[in-house]
Amino acid sequence: MEYKTIREEAYLANMQIPAQHLALYTWGNVSAFDKDAGVFAIKPSGVPYPELTPESMVIVDLDGKVVDGKLNPSSDTPTHVVLYKEFAVKDGAAIRGIIHTHSTYAVSWAQAVKPVPLFGTTHADHIQTEVPCTPYLSEAAVKNDYERETGNLIVGHFRSLKLNPAEVNMVLVGGHGPFCWGATADKAVYNAAVLEEVSKMALNTLLVKPDATALPAYIVDKHYQRKHGPNAYYGQGKK
Repeated sequence: MEYKTIREEAYLANMQIPAQHLALYTWGNVSAFDKDAGVFAIKPSGVPYPELTPESMVIVDLDGKVVDGKLNPSSDTPTHVVLYKEFAVKDGAAIRGIIHTHSTYAVSWAQAVKPVPLFGTTHADHIQTEVPCTPYLSEAAVKNDYERETGNLIVGHFRSLKLNPAEVNMVLVGGHGPFCWGATADKAVYNAAVLEEVSKMALNTLLVKPDATALPAYIVDKHYQRKHGPNAYYGQGKK
């Protein structure tokens, strides 16, 4: 099987969407990127998860053209193309996987067009900022090329906020839902699950205390650095 490695990686990651309760029916997709080859494997459009196989994953290049595969790729493929070209290639971030879901709590914040506040250490263990949320796409953008413009909106929002996609690995698209990425397709799924959980925690925090304030910066820094900093000590490390 050609492109066997990324096909298998994409397949296994896509199967985690229902396993982690990140989407119903066919409401999500994951891709796995081979930067050297300039292609990625992505879920075929509209195919239920139980019917997927590694062979059914579609291989697409960074021009958005199908290189190999018998099925149509995900309708969100142009968004993946933009994010890989801008974040993984142009910015050089170590991104080899992207996921889009319609998980309930993350979508709730997206539909409110609000970033997810950084209230606690669970959130700070993963990113040092609130989870950004883009504005709505303009009418012109929707009419032009909806999925590609969704990618452009994410990239433009990150540029305007001066966010580093290597550190902030999740975003909400206003009125739509979450996109996440990671060093592997599996890690992208992990980040999507984290986003769903912190979105739920943030909502519950506001239900308990509507005037809750952000976690102090010194605690945010401590929790992030102990996992991701130059002197990180969380976990077993290398022996």
